[in-house]
Amino acid sequence: MSKPLNVGVLGCGFMGRAHSNAYLQVNHFFDREHQPVLKTCYGRQEDREKLEAFAKRWSYESIETDWRKVVERDDIDLIDVCVPNFMHHDCVIAAAEAGKMIICEKPLAMNVAEAEEMVAAVEKAGVANMVSFNYRRVPAIALMKQIIDEGRVGRPFHYRATYNQDYTIGADVPQGGMALWRLDSRVAGSGVTGDLLAHSIDSAEWLNGPIAKVCAYAETFIKQRKHADTGKVEKVDIDDACMFLAVFANGSIGTFESTRYARGRKNYSTMEINGENGAMFFDLENAHMLRYFRYADPDTGKKIEDHLTGWQDILVTNFEHPYMKNWWVPGCVIGYEHTFTNSFADFLAGLEGGESFQPDMKCALRTQRVCEAVLASAKAGQWVEIPA
Repeated sequence: MSKPLNVGVLGCGFMGRAHSNAYLQVNHFFDREHQPVLKTCYGRQEDREKLEAFAKRWSYESIETDWRKVVERDDIDLIDVCVPNFMHHDCVIAAAEAGKMIICEKPLAMNVAEAEEMVAAVEKAGVANMVSFNYRRVPAIALMKQIIDEGRVGRPFHYRATYNQDYTIGADVPQGGMALWRLDSRVAGSGVTGDLLAHSIDSAEWLNGPIAKVCAYAETFIKQRKHADTGKVEKVDIDDACMFLAVFANGSIGTFESTRYARGRKNYSTMEINGENGAMFFDLENAHMLRYFRYADPDTGKKIEDHLTGWQDILVTNFEHPYMKNWWVPGCVIGYEHTFTNSFADFLAGLEGGESFQPDMKCALRTQRVCEAVLASAKAGQWVEIPA
C-alpha cells in the first residue's frame, strides 16, 4: 500500500515545472512506497494568473501567495524550494523548524554564512533533505562514477570541466524580473559561478574528491543593464564568465570554465578525467553517450592489447547502466527531465531504508565553500585554499 507524501512546491517557474513533472512520474517508473501528492504551490500575488495556470496544468489541489502559509500547513510533509536564490535561506529554515522534509534547488544559498545556518537548522530538526544537483542522476555521469570506483581510471592526473551557454549576449538583455533574475546579484548572489559552476564543482568533487585550492578570474562583459522591474539602467554585479585552476586533494589538477557568452553553446556542460589506467569524457548536449579510453586492466595493471586501445563510445541505455532498467528498452535514450525523476526516486528510497540521499545540504555547503573561494580568488587575484 502506498504512503502519500504531501508536497508543497515554492515557485512556479522553470524548476517548478521540472520538479512537478518528476513527482507525477516517479511512481510510474520506480517501485517506491511513498506516493508524492501535489497539494499546493506558491507564487507571488503579482504572478497569480501564472500561478493559477501552473497549478491547473500540473493538477495541484490549491495555491498560496504567501510561502509561509505553505510551510505552516499541517497537511504538507515536504517543502520543495524552487524560488530564486535569495529566498532559499528563510524558506529552508522555516521548513526545518516546522519539521518538514526539504528539497532545495541549487545553489544552496547566497553565500557560505547562509548555507551554514541552513545546514544547522536541518540537522537540529533531523529532517530528510536534498539539494537538487540533478546531473549526478544522468546515467552516463553515474556510470563515470561507477567506472572510477571500479578502479578503471586509476590514479587521476587531470580533471577538466566546462559549462557554457550564450543566452545573455547582447546589451539589450535586461536584468531582473521573472525570466532574468539570475543577472541580478541581489536575487541570485552570483552569476555563472553559483548557477553553472556549482553543478561542475559538485560533479567534480563527487567523481574526483575534494578541491584543495583554486585560482580564478571572472569577468562581467556588460557592466550596466536595464532592470526589468524598475526600468532603470543599473550596474551589473554578477559574473558573466569565470574560469579557475584547481588542485584536488588527491594531487590531480583541474581546469574549470563557465560563461554565458559562448555563442552557439546552449547547455554545453562537459567533464573529462585522465588517469593512469584510463580516461573518460562526457558532454551534456550528448547526454546518452560516455566516451571511455581503456589503457590498463584494473586488476593486473597490465596494458591491454595495442589494437584494442582507443576511445570508445558507450551508449548508456542498457539495463546494466545506472537507472536505465527503470526506463525503456536498450537503445532508447532518456532526457533532461528524467534526471529529476531519478533524483526523487533515490530520495524516496532513502526514506524507505535505503542509502541517505546525496547530495544533502551538508554536502551542498561544501560546494558553496568552493564557489565562494572561487569568487574570492577572482577578486583578490591569488590562490585561495579551501578547508577540508
